[in-house]
Amino acid sequence: MKNYLKLLRVKHYIKNFLIFAAIIFSGQMINPKKLTDCIVGFVVFCLVSSIVYIINDIKDKNKDALHPQKRNRPIASGAISVKAAIITAVICFVLATAGFIYIFNTTALLILLAYVAINILYSFGLKNIPLVDVTILVSGFLLRVLLGAVITGIEVSNWLYLTVIAFSFFMAFGKRRNEIKTVGSNKTRNVLSAYNASFLDKSMYMCLTMANTFYALWAMSHSNNLIFITVPVVLIITLKYCLDVENETSDGDPTEVLFSDKSLIILCGIYALILLYILYFSRK
Repeated sequence: MKNYLKLLRVKHYIKNFLIFAAIIFSGQMINPKKLTDCIVGFVVFCLVSSIVYIINDIKDKNKDALHPQKRNRPIASGAISVKAAIITAVICFVLATAGFIYIFNTTALLILLAYVAINILYSFGLKNIPLVDVTILVSGFLLRVLLGAVITGIEVSNWLYLTVIAFSFFMAFGKRRNEIKTVGSNKTRNVLSAYNASFLDKSMYMCLTMANTFYALWAMSHSNNLIFITVPVVLIITLKYCLDVENETSDGDPTEVLFSDKSLIILCGIYALILLYILYFSRK
């Protein structure tokens, strides 16, 4: 069972909580219908993202076997056969289809198809093109937010979209930066030969600056003036994240960075509590 959970990348489901961004930041999480639709959408996206991960792992099993961390993935290590992985992907597809029928929405379907399409293209070649590779990673985060907005029928602030895009670029460049430092070759990822640490450092911190600025602008434009209190909290979280990424032993993967640092998890929890209190319990 443990190997199948690793195959599905359950740990990475945390990224899919971006689907709740629209309903949370709009203050409508207490709406039962919208919340139910969002939860179903979350489950569907988790299943779809697992299918994408399985396809990618099957495609890259030989290269993953050469990577110091990725060689422990179920398919690369031989713990799960390609046939068993394909069967698992088919089961995920059936369950995802059943869930999608409940929240059927043409635009949502197009978003899910777009996510699958760009990630398949990523796995079969686009990941080897510099800047295109990180842009596709960023698009995955943006599509999650868009899906949540479409499912619930909630309009999301442009500042919030820009915040997600900038933070996503920041994390993507940080991941590439540390892959160069930890792997040190292009045997496991060809595109690494097109990057250098100096470019990735500058791009990473440029995007971080933009992300914090966009978030501050979103907070100032919000109808609840207290939201501005969360700006320094977000700044502290991003600084702690930077400190972790600068650690020479980190591979820069956002999920691994978060789960490997209890203090960062606590900071994110504090931010969530402050935000929820301001949006749902305080007076404007």
